[in-house]
Amino acid sequence: MAQEVKKQRTPPDPNSAKYKLGKIAADAYKDALAAKARGEKVAWVSSNFPVEIPETLGIATVYPENQAAGIAARGAGARMCQEAEADGYSNDICAYARISLAYAKLKSCPEQDVAMPDVLLCCNNICNCMIKWYENLSRELNVPLIMLDIPFNPDDEVSDAQVAYVKGQFLDAIKRLEEITGKKWSDEKFQEVMENSCRTSRAWLAATAMARYAPSPFNGFDLLNHMAVMVTARGKPEAAEAMETLLREYQENHDAGKSTFRAEEKYRIMFEGIACWPWLRVTSAGLKGRGVNMVTTIYADAFGFDYDSFDNMIRAYCKVPNAINLETARDKRVKLCKDNGVEGLLVHTNRSCKLWSGFMPEMSRQIGERCGIPVVSFDGDQADPRNFSEAQYDTRVQGLAEIMELRKGGERA
Repeated sequence: MAQEVKKQRTPPDPNSAKYKLGKIAADAYKDALAAKARGEKVAWVSSNFPVEIPETLGIATVYPENQAAGIAARGAGARMCQEAEADGYSNDICAYARISLAYAKLKSCPEQDVAMPDVLLCCNNICNCMIKWYENLSRELNVPLIMLDIPFNPDDEVSDAQVAYVKGQFLDAIKRLEEITGKKWSDEKFQEVMENSCRTSRAWLAATAMARYAPSPFNGFDLLNHMAVMVTARGKPEAAEAMETLLREYQENHDAGKSTFRAEEKYRIMFEGIACWPWLRVTSAGLKGRGVNMVTTIYADAFGFDYDSFDNMIRAYCKVPNAINLETARDKRVKLCKDNGVEGLLVHTNRSCKLWSGFMPEMSRQIGERCGIPVVSFDGDQADPRNFSEAQYDTRVQGLAEIMELRKGGERA
């Protein structure tokens, strides 16, 4: 019997956005390991901590959420979660936290090794679980923790009083980092980082907005993969260049009638919630097989900041999606749906995000009502594959596709 010959993958074009963005994400891990080897201090950082601060100070950073997503996507999520559970951590807490706490104990994971931290930088504008997660890391690793408190905002705008409260914390964080690392803040360097961050953000937001075209020039799951650079490296000039390349490629796709969505785009949806990394291929294929393109998600645009001063940078971090009231958060999503011709909403009720998953049923109902689109949800988890039912997911996606088809049929009639 003839031996099966595996097809060789074509190496990515080094001038492509995919290659550039992948390299930036991979280099972040390598750079932190190299800095550690040189005796420099390394920081572990939460996703919505102001990246501009460690970038300006020249501190090598690791983002445990990105590491946990990578570990989960490579199939080790359950193993690492069980390691944390064996030490007494409940399987009811965030899977990212469990993976990170397991790594803090083991200090190795072949799926994604990182440099160990000398300082922890945490901001609670993503979720309150972060507070206890990073407090435990600090205690178990015996390293200092710098915590930024950004109050939940019940209003539409960020008040001057809130800016003053948060600014004091930002300035204190800079001072403490100077003491811990021996590095000095430079206003000139901050200006450079700020310009890079805004340039990166403008290109990223313009690229995601290309979904307004039908068909979309990209597969929405591309956004989930490229988001890592926006989280960790938007203050770097190479990130700005890569995002401008991405925007140019999407424009070229539109001009040529092409797309990275490898199917006929029959329906367009918004995806709400963090990706189920262990099941990303399954979730993507379940949509593509029915001609459903996920053209937008709030978590893509959430990391695009455009500001012109230190104080306005603070305002940006006070307005991230998880730190604002239901009405403002809803309206941001409604705008994305209307701007991008969304026909349905697929909601991931994420077991790892208790508060947000409790928030979502009412928000989803209001989005569906205001946009006149069907809404379905499925249970899952961002990193623990034990909390995902492929059959349930497939049934919900099938139902959503059938509703959208019936509505299109009604429009044609």
